[in-house]
Amino acid sequence: MEIAALDLEGVLVPEIWIDFAAKTGIEALKATTRDIPDYDVLMRQRLDLLNQHGLGLPDIQAVISTMKPLEGAPEFVDWLRERFQVVILSDTFYEFSQPLMAQLGFPTLFCHRLVADDNGMIVDYKLRQKDPKRESVKAFHKLNFRVIASGDSYNDTTMLSEADAGILFRAPENVISEFPQYPAVTAYEELKNQFIQASNRDLTL
Repeated sequence: MEIAALDLEGVLVPEIWIDFAAKTGIEALKATTRDIPDYDVLMRQRLDLLNQHGLGLPDIQAVISTMKPLEGAPEFVDWLRERFQVVILSDTFYEFSQPLMAQLGFPTLFCHRLVADDNGMIVDYKLRQKDPKRESVKAFHKLNFRVIASGDSYNDTTMLSEADAGILFRAPENVISEFPQYPAVTAYEELKNQFIQASNRDLTL
């Protein structure tokens, strides 16, 4: 059997931090793993900015509650579920994910945890494990699953390299140029075709 392993933000839903930056006017919060490959550096920058501006978890959750998946994403996930076991491998946090995952039909999600104090201020974050996307694919392989993976950012490239097939979806030009070994597509119909080509089974649209 095959697993479809997908990144969440940028592939199925908008970038949460970019939407939050737009709502708050804090330009530096727009940085994502497309811009800063080192996730720890990126998260420390985010937590420092939140602390400077007195913003906490409830403020972010209020913005997330207004967000919707990318157009066509729920239908794409439904299409995948009919043909693959679907797992979302994301560097988001469970404290963020519920409203958006509900709109996607609650596919399996592996991500991280935030630590907030009694006032809702985010004081730390807990990674599920080091290099979690790659390690998840390795674990799937040990369970004798074949893995086709898709993502859009630097933090997805270890997942793509570990998978049996990797696909870039709506990735920025800097990621596409640095990782030319992966096909790069921008529409869900194209992504479906890539999954069909990468599968070792006879799939149809």
